[in-house]
Amino acid sequence: MSEGRPIRAILADDHAVVRSGIRQFLETAGDIQVVAEADDGPAAVEAIRANSPDVVVLDIQMPGMSGIEVTRWVRANSRETGVLILSAFDDDPYVLAVLQAGANGYVLKTADAADIVAAVRAVQEGKSALDPEIARKVMAQVSGRRLSAPVERPTDRELEVLGLAAKGYTNKAIGLQLGISDRTVQGHLAKTFNKLQASSRTEAVMRAVSIGWLTADLGQLPEE
Repeated sequence: MSEGRPIRAILADDHAVVRSGIRQFLETAGDIQVVAEADDGPAAVEAIRANSPDVVVLDIQMPGMSGIEVTRWVRANSRETGVLILSAFDDDPYVLAVLQAGANGYVLKTADAADIVAAVRAVQEGKSALDPEIARKVMAQVSGRRLSAPVERPTDRELEVLGLAAKGYTNKAIGLQLGISDRTVQGHLAKTFNKLQASSRTEAVMRAVSIGWLTADLGQLPEE
C-alpha cells in the first residue's frame, strides 16, 4: 500500500447481510476501502480482474466457484492480491485445502470485528493471518497425535476419494464424479480414517500429505 492510500478490498459472500456488516466495520476502520462486492465465485473473479484489489475477503461456500477455486485463480492470475478467507467452517478439509490453494489468512466469522480488520491489514502487508482456533488446529494436525500402530496405506481409490473430499466436494459430488454411490464414498472414507488413525477428514488429509501419499495440491502420488 502506498503511503496514505487506503487498503483496497473486495468482499465476496453470497449473503448480502453478511457483506453489509463486514463492509461497515471494515470501512469504519478508516484505512480500508471496499471497492467492490460479489455474491458468487465468478463475480468475485470478475471484480478482482476489474479492480486489482490489495485484498479479497472470501467466503468458502459460494455459487459458481468455491472460495478455494477463487483462491487458486488469484494465485495464478493476480499474485499481488492477498486472500483472506472469512468462513464459518473450522473443522473440516476446507481449512487445509484453502491454505494449500494459496490463501494468506483464515479467520472465522465469529471473530471480533477488530480481529478481522487486523487480519485484512496483515494480509495486505504480506503476512499470514490465522484465527487462533484455526492456528491451534492446524498445528495440532501438523504435529500429529501419537500413532497406536504403523499406518496402513489406503488404496488408490481411497486416496482419490480423500483428495476430492479435501477439495470441498460432498459425498454425493464425489460419487457422481467417480461413478460410485454415496454409500460407497462413505465406506471409502471410513476405511481411510481407520487406516490413517484419523478422527476427521482434516486429520486424515493432513496425515496423508505429511506421509507423502497426497501431494500439496491434494492429488495422489504414484506408488513406488
